[in-house]
Amino acid sequence: MKRRVTAWMVPALLVVLSTLGAGAPSSAQGRGSGGRSESVAVGAQYDSTHVYVTPGEMDAFVDSWQATFGGTHTAKVVTTVTPTPSRTASELVFSPVGTLSVFGFQTPVPYPFGAERTGWLVTDLDKGVRAARASGAQVVVAPFDDPIGRDAVVQFPGGIDAQLYWHTTAPAYPALQSVPDNRVYLTPDSVGPFLRSYLRFTGGRIVSDRRAADGAELGMDGRTYRRITIRSTFGNTVISVTDGHLPYPFGREVTGYAVRDLAATLGRAEAAGSKVLWGPYASGGRRSAMVQFPGGYVAELHQGSDD
Repeated sequence: MKRRVTAWMVPALLVVLSTLGAGAPSSAQGRGSGGRSESVAVGAQYDSTHVYVTPGEMDAFVDSWQATFGGTHTAKVVTTVTPTPSRTASELVFSPVGTLSVFGFQTPVPYPFGAERTGWLVTDLDKGVRAARASGAQVVVAPFDDPIGRDAVVQFPGGIDAQLYWHTTAPAYPALQSVPDNRVYLTPDSVGPFLRSYLRFTGGRIVSDRRAADGAELGMDGRTYRRITIRSTFGNTVISVTDGHLPYPFGREVTGYAVRDLAATLGRAEAAGSKVLWGPYASGGRRSAMVQFPGGYVAELHQGSDD
């Protein structure tokens, strides 16, 4: 029988969500520390991808995810996780490849929730909000109380939303076997302002910046794109800078998950009701695929690294 963890651990019921060209900082600049905010990050295992599933498909999603990756999950609760009236089923999924906050809303989702990609646990919410503003991010949802802490939503240049959350009682989650990638798609016009703000807030560093990456990695055969990778205490980030001419489903995924055996993982996913939408594709030392899980969630899965 799968072990469940207590429901009170749902991060702010993790809501609310989360995530996350010319003049862009170079790799050397990214590795510097000048102008950075003091980090309020806690650790990658406390960062959760926010997954909004089709109503009625939460159980199918969680079952498929755990059959694919293993792990545990909290009991499902129905609660309000926004500062204005709403109701959602909410469940927290712990897996070796990443933590997920899963929502199945029973009412319309209040704006701007649903646009955030991830929730980040911070050591001090007010300090985190000040640091976000100082970095050039906007506060799109001002701090509000939830049953177990406080939350806010910030937006980085380029329209990338992330939730900041804080718990009254500090949670304790095990370290991940692999840290997932926050996958961000930007234009050449927005990448410079985004990097300046994001690097300052996260305290991250650029570990690779490939200006002519293989476009077939994004389904764009015969073309190139710019691929930037960032590491920080908040986790990993992969930025794809493109002209927006992306074939489906690229750009619909917000997270990429590292696995040890891609073929075996895809086999488990399909057996558990998921669909392989694209791939596997090999480029350099990396093989990747795009998968849609029950409830509509699209994720990138990869084995190896070319960074």
